[in-house]
Amino acid sequence: MADKYDPIQDKMVLDDKEIAKRADELVKDPYKELDKQCAAEWKLCWDHQHSRKEEQLLRIKLYNNQRRDKDTAGDTTMFDIHQTLLASLYVDQLASTFVGREEGDDEVAENLTKMLEYDYDGMMKEVIDFDWIWDTLFFGRGLVDLREFIRDTKNKIFLPVPEVIDPTTFLRDPRGVAINGNNATGKNSCRMFGREIRMTKASMEDNPNFFSNINWKDLKFGSSTESLMDDAAQARANAQGYQFDKRKMEEKLGANAEYDVTEWNTHFEVDGELKKVRCWLGNQRKFLLGVKVEGDYTKRWGVIDRPMYPTSHDWDGVSVPDLTEDKQRHRAVAQNLGMKAMTADLYPNYIYDQNKIKNRADLKFGFNKFIPVDGDPTAILPMRKYAPNLALYNFIYESLQLSAEKATATPDIQQGMQSQKDRPLGETNIIAARVDTRYSLSARIFGWSEKAFCNQWYQSYKDNFTANIDEKIIRIAGAFGDAWRPLDRDGIIANIDPDVKVESRVLSRQKQLEERQSALSYITLVLADPTANRRYAYRKLGKLHGWTKDELDRLLPPTIDERQADDENELLNENKPVQVFAEQDHNVHLEMHSKAKLTPATMNHIETHKKALSVKRTNPQAFPAPEVQAGAAYTPPGSSPAQPTPTIRPPSPAQAGMGMAQ
Repeated sequence: MADKYDPIQDKMVLDDKEIAKRADELVKDPYKELDKQCAAEWKLCWDHQHSRKEEQLLRIKLYNNQRRDKDTAGDTTMFDIHQTLLASLYVDQLASTFVGREEGDDEVAENLTKMLEYDYDGMMKEVIDFDWIWDTLFFGRGLVDLREFIRDTKNKIFLPVPEVIDPTTFLRDPRGVAINGNNATGKNSCRMFGREIRMTKASMEDNPNFFSNINWKDLKFGSSTESLMDDAAQARANAQGYQFDKRKMEEKLGANAEYDVTEWNTHFEVDGELKKVRCWLGNQRKFLLGVKVEGDYTKRWGVIDRPMYPTSHDWDGVSVPDLTEDKQRHRAVAQNLGMKAMTADLYPNYIYDQNKIKNRADLKFGFNKFIPVDGDPTAILPMRKYAPNLALYNFIYESLQLSAEKATATPDIQQGMQSQKDRPLGETNIIAARVDTRYSLSARIFGWSEKAFCNQWYQSYKDNFTANIDEKIIRIAGAFGDAWRPLDRDGIIANIDPDVKVESRVLSRQKQLEERQSALSYITLVLADPTANRRYAYRKLGKLHGWTKDELDRLLPPTIDERQADDENELLNENKPVQVFAEQDHNVHLEMHSKAKLTPATMNHIETHKKALSVKRTNPQAFPAPEVQAGAAYTPPGSSPAQPTPTIRPPSPAQAGMGMAQ
């Protein structure tokens, strides 16, 4: 007890260190027994999944084994198929678009789409995608943690930071089929999961979720015998031909010394309420280092999992090594047996009469060499042995390869090689089309996780972006050059969370080509009608040809009516009345006002435009010609310039639909 006497207060008081220690204990108090719960959960998951992890580590060695016998050849079936699938799925990037769920959210959805595109570079999404797809193909399910957020108000830097989780160091609820379940309510989600990581003392002190008064003397280096992280490091080192020593001397590395820490996610009661919590534990999960309450237990975890070949009601599904490991092993055996048979043919065995050949050294190979024998010179003959069935050998070898290719839809053509069998062009095209169909299934499945990634990205801003304080500036590439757009919370956070639309760029491109051909044929016919909306047709075709909105606006600048209607939408969204002028192109205004919120002012304004079209048909002489110079006031024929422009006033509720006075 570090008490001391204070003469001013005339009583014993605690010193600063003791006060800090007790304050830290108060912080830990709500989390009593959390370390024991986490240790029990880890043990449950370890017993369930450790053997599976060992099998995966063996496959890592098989994928790229640099320590194999140098006199033998390794087969590359697993590598070839894995890289073919990886290349196809990585190049086919998924395009994500936000879509508003209520009227007036179009601008917010557009801002989010632009901001997500801008954040891709900052998040290093291309690198994240590569590692994520690699893990998904090799382990059957890949994982990305998207809970870290950079918030630098001084430099206006706000950015979610994704991290790919190593599946070999990850354990999860044995009953879970996905991190956040397989339906909208989170059914069959993981109750607990976590991983092993390494952290320096400085990184733990900088983390605001760690307790402030950790006794570093009690925190030990190294890990237990049950360490997935050590097993994974050893397997990867062996596969690359490195030496690995578990007896690490981390304590001698000073500031670079790393502690083995378990990062665990679970549900725990905090002050009587069930919460999702993330905690960090040392000393083989016996030392609670820090805790972060993620939110209410109904909230979704901020970790996204991505399956490749999912199996219904199961976590693991099927991976590329599941389909190719046995084929690769047997093909390697066949290859090496074939090389041994070839060697045996080059260096056959012989039998000789030792009564005739006295000196065995005479049998060594030599050109123009004479060997003396006693008696008949037929003293040596080749030894008869079994001749291998090369046709059967080749059939088995190719069948193993074909089986792996069929299972993964990666024929030799897809791998960038000439087909071993001559095929007509039509058959080759059919094969390519069927391969694309199989790959499109994988792309659709990848879309699940990409949509979850975008939703979590949006949630990160929703949780960390403060109104009236934070402002994010994004760069937007347009037809007139780069533009910088500042965004506050109102510009990116909608009243109702927006939807996310995810499409494969390859599939959307094919769909776009089909729509382009169909639209071109139809629009060519429709434009023969003089009442057809030509500008809409041109914009539609431009969009199908891949032109952006900025590029189309530069090619087809908005008309004065489009600009006026767009400005009027801002007033209508606020339920402010707007006049309707006789010279306006009412069809254009009706088209533009369909984007406004359905406020009473909007509905009344739309009805007025409809009434104007009806009046114009019965009394065309009262309406001026539509060709008006931009920004110029229109003067009706036969009137003086000072005469006011005719307006059409909105009908009263009692008059709506009963006629209209100009």
